[in-house]
Amino acid sequence: MNKVMRTLLRPCKKTTELIDKQMFTPLTLKEKLQLQAHKAICGTCNTYEKQSKLLDALIGKWFAIDSNKKMSTLDEDKKNKIIEAIKKI
Repeated sequence: MNKVMRTLLRPCKKTTELIDKQMFTPLTLKEKLQLQAHKAICGTCNTYEKQSKLLDALIGKWFAIDSNKKMSTLDEDKKNKIIEAIKKI
């Protein structure tokens, strides 16, 4: 039973990796179970997931998608705004 618990309950660092990974590729059944088990007891990782999805959606709005479902490039004004925002951090 101890081995099962160690397999399911991952540290937060590993869990955030799974949260990020699920945005780009499907998780395996084991990874899904690990993610759900950890999030059931960790409010911090739940918050991280919500914030990560929000940031992904907001950043996605900066990019226009053409009819071929390919991402177009940012115009120079948007690039400069992003660069300036990063410099302020």
